[in-house]
Amino acid sequence: MKPDATLGELLKGNTPTLILCVLSEGPLHGYAIAREVERRSAGALALGEGSLYPALRALEADRLVTASWENETAGRRRKVYTLTDAGRLDLERRSRTWRDFVRAVESVLKGSSDAKQPA
Repeated sequence: MKPDATLGELLKGNTPTLILCVLSEGPLHGYAIAREVERRSAGALALGEGSLYPALRALEADRLVTASWENETAGRRRKVYTLTDAGRLDLERRSRTWRDFVRAVESVLKGSSDAKQPA
């Protein structure tokens, strides 16, 4: 697998976590969520419509985000997403799980001798 394909697979599995994290700072519409993920990752992570909107729909179905329609000044409407209390708790859980995973992978990559040996 090429490095960019590997990154894409990691992104696919973590899209909901990234969305919840961005929304933890306030409500945003879909395009703004995608741009914020891209900005925070210095362009390394890009959420396309094909992954962003299905993830937002799933988060909404799980009641981790809510959505409402707002009118722009030009008269266009856009859907704005807001993190719920349940979403905030889920983000905390996902963040802990991710950090545990990263520590475990780092230990393997470093060849850490600190890890307990199997009996």
